[in-house]
Amino acid sequence: MKKFYALMLPLLGLMIACEDDEAPVAMDPDPTPIEYTSGSADFSNYVAVGNSLTAGFSDNALFESGQAASFPNMLATQFALAGGGNFNIPFMADDLGGATLGGNPILGNRLILLFTPDGPAPTEKSGTGTTEISTKLSGSFNNMGVPGSKSYELLAPGYGSVTGVALGTANPYFARFSSAEDATVIGDAAAQAATFFSVWTGANDILLYATNGGSGTDQTGNFDPTSYERNDITDPNVFANALNGILTTMTAGGADGVIANIPDVRDLPYFTTVPHNPVPLDEATAALLNGAYAAYNGGLLLAQSFNLITADEVAKRTISFAAGDTNAVVLIDEDLTDLTMTVDPALINMRQATAEDLLILPSSSFIGTLANEVDPTSINGVAIPLADNWVLTPEEQAAVETALAAYNATIAALATQYDLGLVDMNAKLTELRETGFPQSDGSVVTNVFATGGGFSLDGVHPAPRGYAIVANAFLEVINAKFGSDLPPVEPLNFTGLYID
Repeated sequence: MKKFYALMLPLLGLMIACEDDEAPVAMDPDPTPIEYTSGSADFSNYVAVGNSLTAGFSDNALFESGQAASFPNMLATQFALAGGGNFNIPFMADDLGGATLGGNPILGNRLILLFTPDGPAPTEKSGTGTTEISTKLSGSFNNMGVPGSKSYELLAPGYGSVTGVALGTANPYFARFSSAEDATVIGDAAAQAATFFSVWTGANDILLYATNGGSGTDQTGNFDPTSYERNDITDPNVFANALNGILTTMTAGGADGVIANIPDVRDLPYFTTVPHNPVPLDEATAALLNGAYAAYNGGLLLAQSFNLITADEVAKRTISFAAGDTNAVVLIDEDLTDLTMTVDPALINMRQATAEDLLILPSSSFIGTLANEVDPTSINGVAIPLADNWVLTPEEQAAVETALAAYNATIAALATQYDLGLVDMNAKLTELRETGFPQSDGSVVTNVFATGGGFSLDGVHPAPRGYAIVANAFLEVINAKFGSDLPPVEPLNFTGLYID
């Protein structure tokens, strides 16, 4: 049931025809070099603030090559054409991405495509990472992207504490390059006196809830982020206050800047790759399952007769299989009426998935496995319903969308208040999903998992070619806002997938 496709990289040959080998070759004079200008902006000291999307996170890890292919590093390369200075990056120690604390592994390696009898599948690269979190990097860094950070955590003292990492209260990536145990990300960023900055934060304030199938809590109305769990949705007012604090700090010295809004999770292959109906069944197995679920379906009708649920909910919850390759998985839905106390403990909140449900990418390797190795009928997603963490239901999606709309409204308002360029990454990633971006070689960069070139193997973070598209979105806004004429990045100069 798991089908991944490796990215095919065709080799292009260049054929040059010549009618007359004896004809003299005319030499063009050296072209006049193009002079690029910065407009009203000053790119001499660029600082990027954000989370994993700013750091260059890719294939579920942070590693050297990915950091070099981060969109801020691409921007800095273009800025150098018009007065931009050095761009220092807190590089990991290798290209594996794994890390240790006191010699004990705490971060996994990046993903690669491993070719198996069932086809190519994302698998963690083997080897032991040489990045030791407690080994502090010296100096200041222009790329202040901290993977895993939420908006309010960028302002939190001690977020880069090595001791805090051991206790689970601090961030291991920031711990490597924070200026002190009690430092804040935004404080270290501001200390560099940036002349130009970018901010892209807030995705994790909803993304962690979404990628974990809505298993967290929507904290809207709770203004105390210290009481939040990791996978919770941040209250929009908490987000607004945090972002305002970030921008107040970054603009205090008169720096110009640009800010990006937050993409819709439904544009990420993490939520669009696994179909809701991936279960193949023959007639005998379908009949066996229908017999097993007959009592459950009958219990729903009994509950309807007591006016405990409506006919619509009965239809929604009725489970039925048929011979074929497109049977929907069975899942737990906490938003259904609880019948376990009023009718029968066996009438748990389960139903079959519909096209409106978003199965998360890791579910592809879980559906069809056995919950009990000695019981061949205990098939996850079929006889055993998928737990809440495997599926983002429509109700959970609504919570994400409500928070997203509030966050992006805040970002737009603060961009106006602080006179910043506003990059609509929400629209850009929707365009990537709906139409893709045609390239000069005839290819099209899309959001299709593993083969589209836009996203890495974790299904959430862009591949280097996708980061180039992100960089170009920033450059378009920067040129329009500040009157610069910087050239775009060439996406084909960057890989669409790390082969190894």
